Amino acid sequence: MISEKIQTTILDRLRAAEVEHNVTILYACESGSRAWGFASEDSDYDVRFIYAHRPEWYLSFDVEYRRDVIEYPIVDEIDCGGWDIRKALYLFTRTNGALIEWLNSPIRYIEKNSFAEQLRNYAPQVMNRLALQYHYSHMARRNAREPLFQDTVKLKKYFYVLRSLLALRFIEAYGTPPPVEFEKLVQSVAPAAIHSDIYRLLDSKRNAPEVSQCASVPVINDFIQKELEQYANTFSGQGRPDLLDKREIRETLNSYFQEAVGRL
Repeated sequence: MISEKIQTTILDRLRAAEVEHNVTILYACESGSRAWGFASEDSDYDVRFIYAHRPEWYLSFDVEYRRDVIEYPIVDEIDCGGWDIRKALYLFTRTNGALIEWLNSPIRYIEKNSFAEQLRNYAPQVMNRLALQYHYSHMARRNAREPLFQDTVKLKKYFYVLRSLLALRFIEAYGTPPPVEFEKLVQSVAPAAIHSDIYRLLDSKRNAPEVSQCASVPVINDFIQKELEQYANTFSGQGRPDLLDKREIRETLNSYFQEAVGRL
């Protein structure tokens, strides 16, 4: 849950960003641990958005060289950043895992017109399964580099690794983007034998500071180790297959772009 006060502050900052950069924010959401459902009380608010300039901005001959991101430093635990619509659409053709999670976030601050909904509905039809698996495999391996099997473990690292591994399981089982919410992943694909241990850790994570550690949990360690060994280097070096060579997809995304920008 995001308090009304925080939501108001976030919306004020997003409106200020629109004025400062002369853009329209088409979609804004919460990403990270608050969207995933295992935030600590002192976790940052990771606000992410997709914006568009006025139509004439895209008519510049050097548009490819213009800045296509807006970033702000973290202030009062609120981290705001966004992508231009062209950048977002290009990353969509790469089945970018972060973008797909943004679109499916359960916490949405702004949703103007139908742009985000169009991408949200189109993603399961055209996403490259291998690219999405690569994304979550990379996240799991990267977060598992820190010691997970010592006497004490960083709580948030447990969840970063668990969530990525469960997302991989979900993609294999259903062939669609995994749910953003961690508990939905647990219910869908986590072995029943580790549910109670996961929920105990989840309760600890939500009620402890972000940097807290916990005693190592052998049954969860075993699960993580087996999953990491199973995937090992399966997706290593696979890269991100591109959808841009498919004319039908390019035409569809062009129509989304033209419709969104044409309304500004």
